[in-house]
Amino acid sequence: MIQKTDLSIYPALSEDRADVYFARTQTILQKEGLDPVVTMEIFPGRGGIFCGIKEVLALLAATLPEDAEVWALDEGEPMSRREIILRITAPYSSFGLYETAMLGILAHESGWATAARGVVEAAEGASIIGFGARHVHPAVSAQMEYAAIVGGCVTGATAAGAKLAGKAPAGTIPHAMILIFGDTVKATEAFDKHMPPEFPRIALVDTFHDEAEESLRVAEALGDRLWGVRLDTPVERGRVTPDLVKEVRARLDQAGFPEVKIFVSGGITPERIRQFSAEGAPVDGYGVGSYISGARPIDFTGDLKVVAGKPLAKRGRIPGITHNPRLKKLEIRSWKLEV
Repeated sequence: MIQKTDLSIYPALSEDRADVYFARTQTILQKEGLDPVVTMEIFPGRGGIFCGIKEVLALLAATLPEDAEVWALDEGEPMSRREIILRITAPYSSFGLYETAMLGILAHESGWATAARGVVEAAEGASIIGFGARHVHPAVSAQMEYAAIVGGCVTGATAAGAKLAGKAPAGTIPHAMILIFGDTVKATEAFDKHMPPEFPRIALVDTFHDEAEESLRVAEALGDRLWGVRLDTPVERGRVTPDLVKEVRARLDQAGFPEVKIFVSGGITPERIRQFSAEGAPVDGYGVGSYISGARPIDFTGDLKVVAGKPLAKRGRIPGITHNPRLKKLEIRSWKLEV
């Protein structure tokens, strides 16, 4: 566990990442000799999938005193609008500065997780891999992929994001590698030659030739070592359509490769997934990027509800602790900070 002397190595615990009025409040309270034990409650502005509490707990574990209390929903649980999802009771100076960071962590990670859950539900059992790292700043890409996995994706595309969720990243061959080799089969054979056998052999089949033709070429070259093909037809060529998936499936089956799976990527949304399903396109898995990475954050609000044992609240809010039987008391000292 990171001790207070080490806080500077974690950006969320840096004073310059906080709204400046929190930093100024800390200075004023210290000079006035005020540091009451308070209870803060945090709630979302809309429903969704709760995500980010592991990172928030790691932050709190580095700052709260031993006798502090933290109650929260579990990572990945559904939450409703204005439901209390986190309650902290501790001296204000031990966590007040970090309200900005806590709300920001929960806002983005819950937004990403909620979007991922929407895609997973639309897929009705087909695997979803998070491909969104290229759409966000690298400083938060790992957290985005972690949140996508919490939301139901089987894994992400980067090692950092997958590691946060205890997964192995997924990915085989980019268009760049095929263009360098000058041939889809040669590139796929090179991957098969040099990559460990536990990595699934999935060939990208839209670079040079017709997707069905390329699928048959790599299937004939790799035989039963080929796990699947990925269709990523660009928008300039009409993107991947249900009819294209059905044609590739039929050609592979006719050629004796019914075990080869079909993976689809490129601008995938829940609406497109439902279209594939409605039209009977046999898709085994999807790669989803910007729909998840570009998800709107879920606003969270933190309110002080008890100050020095006295129920208090701003106008419009009810003073005192808000009962929520779903909250669990957490042992924050068991969490470690990933930096």
